[in-house]
Amino acid sequence: MIAVADMWDVERGNENYPPNLLDLQDPPKRIYGRGDIEVLRLPSISVIGARRATPYGLAVAEMAGRIAAESDLVLVSGGARGCDSAAARAALDAGGKTIVVSGCGADLVYPKSSADIFSRAVLKGGAVISLDDWGTPPRRYAFPRRNRLIAALSEATMIVEAGLKSGTMSTASIAMDLGRRLYAVPGSIFAPESAGANRLIADGASIIASETDLEACITLDFNRLRLFEESRGRSCGRLMSAIVASPMRPDELAHRMEEGVIDVLRTLSDYEAKGWVTRLRDGRYAASKEFLMLRDRMEESDGS
Repeated sequence: MIAVADMWDVERGNENYPPNLLDLQDPPKRIYGRGDIEVLRLPSISVIGARRATPYGLAVAEMAGRIAAESDLVLVSGGARGCDSAAARAALDAGGKTIVVSGCGADLVYPKSSADIFSRAVLKGGAVISLDDWGTPPRRYAFPRRNRLIAALSEATMIVEAGLKSGTMSTASIAMDLGRRLYAVPGSIFAPESAGANRLIADGASIIASETDLEACITLDFNRLRLFEESRGRSCGRLMSAIVASPMRPDELAHRMEEGVIDVLRTLSDYEAKGWVTRLRDGRYAASKEFLMLRDRMEESDGS
């Protein structure tokens, strides 16, 4: 049962109306929602993709949701099955906020499989929003309308997987028309699920071929640095803290962190590629000068 106090609506012209929606040719006159209305004004990234996603697409969507949260960006999606829900859950699991743009009344849940996302979005400081009045059931024509909001709300939209003729591609087209930044994930040229994303890359979308690519795009486009916080319980933050304190060999790190050596080696390899760690001649790993400079800049920013 949803409390009436948790429900709100905002008209165009009101100070709480999302300013990004005014970029639309015909901005909606009213938005209905639940949750924190202020989240609609925060920097955000939309992550969307196929409902019938492949394991590859789901894994990439989860990566994108996690990185968005760790970059302090709000994750916007349609809450649909597949890529949308995978990205939203990952963002929430990483301690981030998410906005669900629903294709039915904001007091309803569709699809039912995403009920946890709708409830957690509100509980964790995000929101569920809709163009439709309370109690309005999902209707086919409502989804193209809500796609306009997904494209307009965020400064950037990331396409994980998409067929050439799909709602995801229509959202990408709207984002391009609005001058939003567009990211796309490459896939097999033989996979119909990747045909749309591959086409977007060919047409000039920023290619996201790794975690590093997404981090770089977020850093450049949002002026934000991704940090791994120990408070979130992520082993990566613990690992960097350990080798900042004292350079160590992988087996020593694994023992201290109570993790497998293979997992630690994979993480070190990833961080070495990013330029965060340096392998010493004796086999120990140490934090790079670049990472220490990055850490100092972020600490100065937090203190200002």
